[in-house]
Order: sequence, then C-alpha cells, then structure tokens
Amino acid sequence: MTDAVTWLAAPRSVAFGGYFVVLARGLSPDGLAHRLAEAVRYGDGHVVEEAGEHTGASLLELMDDEYGDPLDGLGLRLGRTGEWAYAIGYGGWQGEFEVAAGISRGGADVFLLEYEEENGKPVPPRFARFRDGRLRAACNLHLDPTWGYRGVEGDPAEAGRLEEAFAAAGLPDPGRPRDEVHHLALGVVGEFFGLSLPRRAVLAEALQAVLLEPA
Repeated sequence: MTDAVTWLAAPRSVAFGGYFVVLARGLSPDGLAHRLAEAVRYGDGHVVEEAGEHTGASLLELMDDEYGDPLDGLGLRLGRTGEWAYAIGYGGWQGEFEVAAGISRGGADVFLLEYEEENGKPVPPRFARFRDGRLRAACNLHLDPTWGYRGVEGDPAEAGRLEEAFAAAGLPDPGRPRDEVHHLALGVVGEFFGLSLPRRAVLAEALQAVLLEPA
C-alpha cells in the first residue's frame, strides 16, 4: 500500500460528515460490499446494487437524484490496493452500520476506521480490527476513557502491544488538542498494522460504486 491513513484526520477528509472506511484482507471489494450490506442495522436486510464508476462527488450527485438527499441513502465506493480491498461510505452512513466480528468470518482480516465528524456530542473517531470472526483490537482514537473504552479492548496480547505503541508515541495525552491526538493515533494504528489508504484514488479517481438498498 502506498499511502498512510493519517490524511483521514483532516477536516472533511473524504466528505461532509466525517469518514467511514473499511479495509479487508482476504475479501474482494464485492465480497466486502456484501458483508457491509449485511451489517446495516435497520430494516429487514439490504442488498448491493451496482451504480457504475464514480468519484465521491458524482456518487453523492447520483444519491441526491435517487433519494432527494444523499443522507437518505447508503453508498460505497470500492477499491483494491495490494492485498487489501477497501470500502468508503457515503450518504447517511452515520450510525447505520453494526460492524462486528462476524464481518471477518472465514479467515478475513477487517479494519474499521470511522469518525462522525459533524456529531455535536462530539463522538470520537473509532478504530476496530476483526479477524476470523473475533474482535482483535478496538479503541477510540481520542483515547478518551469516557467514551466506553478503557484503553484498547480485544485480544489481551494484541491490545497490550497496541497500547505500548500508543505510549511510545506519547499517548494518551489529555493536554494535547484532540485533532492532533486523532492524527497521531491514526499514524500509530497505520504503522502498527501496516495500513494505508490511497488518498489520490479516494479523492480524485472514479471507482466502482454501489448503493445499499433495502431488500
């Protein structure tokens, strides 16, 4: 993979509302899309509908035409870089997905990076890794224990090593601005797991796109 993931920490790095990124090893982009359709929380199930190739802007325009407001739909742009498939969420994805351990069934290795940037609470950015049907590591990327995490959760050995990597980078640091912590924590996670996301492709290129529609 050729780019890091720290660029996601920039304001509106992907689109208005924050970012929803899933990286997977052991799945194709289409396979990842179908598993994310299964992970939609609400309704009686969702199916994947092909939407052609789109930039982020053109997919949002399509969703505006389709639904009257992009926030009323769920879209994904899909790609592959090296051994990794990736999916980027568009539309009203905030709170719509329950990405849990089952998404990695059958030996897949799946990473979630998510930030509801416009949520006024404010909700911190979130990271989770699932492998072969198990949670391996999860934390919020402000490293703030008031948001449901006590350090890194998951497999004790892996979570412990990731906490050590955060500590080596000077985290947690309650006195540091949260945007700096977000950027630094993404860097630690990216380096620890060898993650990155091709910024130019995500921001400028037309990629395979799908809509997730109620079944």
